[in-house]
Amino acid sequence: MFRIKHAIAAASLATAAFAVAAPARAGATLDAVRSRGMLTCGVNTGVAGFSQPDSQGIWRGLDADLCRAFAAAVLGDATKVRFVPLSGQQRFPALQAGEIDVLVRQTTATMSRDTTLGLRTVGINFYDGQGFMVRKDAGISRAAELDGATVCVQQGSTTEGNLADWYRAMNIQVTPVLFERIDQVATAFSSGRCDALTTDASQIAAVRASFPNPGDFVVLPDRISKEPLGPMVRRDDQEWFDVIRWTLNALIEAEELGITAANAEARRAGDTAPAVRRLLGTDPMLGQGLKLSASWAYDAIRAVGNYGELFERNLGQGTPLGMERGPNALWTAGGLMYAWPLR
Repeated sequence: MFRIKHAIAAASLATAAFAVAAPARAGATLDAVRSRGMLTCGVNTGVAGFSQPDSQGIWRGLDADLCRAFAAAVLGDATKVRFVPLSGQQRFPALQAGEIDVLVRQTTATMSRDTTLGLRTVGINFYDGQGFMVRKDAGISRAAELDGATVCVQQGSTTEGNLADWYRAMNIQVTPVLFERIDQVATAFSSGRCDALTTDASQIAAVRASFPNPGDFVVLPDRISKEPLGPMVRRDDQEWFDVIRWTLNALIEAEELGITAANAEARRAGDTAPAVRRLLGTDPMLGQGLKLSASWAYDAIRAVGNYGELFERNLGQGTPLGMERGPNALWTAGGLMYAWPLR
């Protein structure tokens, strides 16, 4: 009996030693990104504050900066991103076919998308809700007053289904007018083709800010859905899923710890707090687990800043959108943003 127990213990130790000694092998997507030296990121065709090219053709916005953070974490260089603008109809097939490495395109996380498309949402980078915009001179103050109205909406989005569910539940008559892209929705609404426009409240703010006379339009107070927006990856590559998930969490954790693009270098050199040492790579444990360098999170934070910096730079009070943090504030400030423990 002693010999049997001894043999089992020896075998267990050998197995454990092999597990520790076995070389780490990155997933297929991580290998491909490293091989080409470029991250391919699917983004919206153009929504101010999220992903839109500026006058020099440089992509700006919360989602665009998140793509840069992923590139910095994986490649050590935030400029190594190829942005691929995609419509609502194109986004999932592009990711499924491997035409992009990650989709960061104001995509709502839903159960059916997570279970039927071969894709997975890695986390939430913006909490939103569907709303409505009307002309000020229409005299409409609540969404329930849209009985008999035509409503411009983007085809193939959750907003299309939410709209149908809402007006049926309200027992009113609404006629959807469908368009493939959000810019087409905005143009049709501003030209008078529809009585109202519906999409996520963040997109409504961006669309309204883009009009020559934003004061001519009113955003109704009603919200008819929950729209948690986040990056998506292919379901069959768990290691790439981990890279994207934990890079997003690292940016949120950085805000919780008060680490910014400006002070990250000093904090890395002099801060002895264990959480800071882990996040910034003084302790290399987290990078090893992701098959990345010890400085993966530090590189991302130095490149784009923490989550709060991304928000304020692209959507906050100092931008044309002038959005408040609301549910996108940290949990310690009454919001929903909460980093999973990085340890």
